[in-house]
Amino acid sequence: MNDSQAVKSNHARRIIVADDDPAILRLVTTILEKEGYTVITARDGRLNLDRALPESAKEMIADPRAQELVTSFHAMWLKYDGLSWDPVLAPWRRPAKIDVVQTGAWILPDERPLPPDLHAFLAAGAPPVYVGFGSLPAPKDFAHMAIDVIRAQGRRVLISRGWAELALLDDREDCFIVGEVNQQALFPRVAAVVHHGGAGTTTAAARAGTPQVVVPQIVDQPYWASRVRDLGIGVAHDGATPTAESLSSALAAALNPETSARALDVANTIRDDGAARAAHLLLASRGVSE
Repeated sequence: MNDSQAVKSNHARRIIVADDDPAILRLVTTILEKEGYTVITARDGRLNLDRALPESAKEMIADPRAQELVTSFHAMWLKYDGLSWDPVLAPWRRPAKIDVVQTGAWILPDERPLPPDLHAFLAAGAPPVYVGFGSLPAPKDFAHMAIDVIRAQGRRVLISRGWAELALLDDREDCFIVGEVNQQALFPRVAAVVHHGGAGTTTAAARAGTPQVVVPQIVDQPYWASRVRDLGIGVAHDGATPTAESLSSALAAALNPETSARALDVANTIRDDGAARAAHLLLASRGVSE
């Protein structure tokens, strides 16, 4: 979760909620605002929040069952400040004006199998290098440049089409393209993850123990890139528009055996119980015994 901060202005205790899913962000924002919270979204230093809710979210807000959720949020976050980022991957800086309980990222286990054709590609050779920019546009001709760079280092290529509509350069058997896919199942099976630096992708790659090359584009992505660099689990590309030379250098560093070993070590420290921990705090704040 990563793209917003919700702060309650009329209480000593505050809630910090972050999410990179717009529908969830808008839903939680509306719930919190109904309880008197002031919601602030920081995007690259500016306030910018689309408050339009989809009909399904509006129906949920009107549902009486949502009132219990509102009450629960209210009770829990008057007692706790909660930050749903991993304490290793994104530690809360101290000293700070407020204290937080870092629950760890709220991750839903993904049990979806990989598509058969993708499974066959992975099984047919050495682990490929994954390239994807999620819901962001990519730099011009990035996919073609990345394929050339990865091939030059003797690696196979796995392209994620994404919203950028990345495409293959040709029909050679060393490249494969996928749409939306279970990253929890995929990332442990790739050699490196080249991506834009979204919180979700960064966390998924870190949990998988897979080295990363982060090419940050906007908002909080330079922060996630810096955390990957500082932890030694990959490379933060300098700037949003790589050249073939700069991307090649970054990929070579990420594929270094020392970086791979460090990524595996850090993976063992990433919490996988963030959602459960938040739920336990919520129940405890309401005096519910488990």
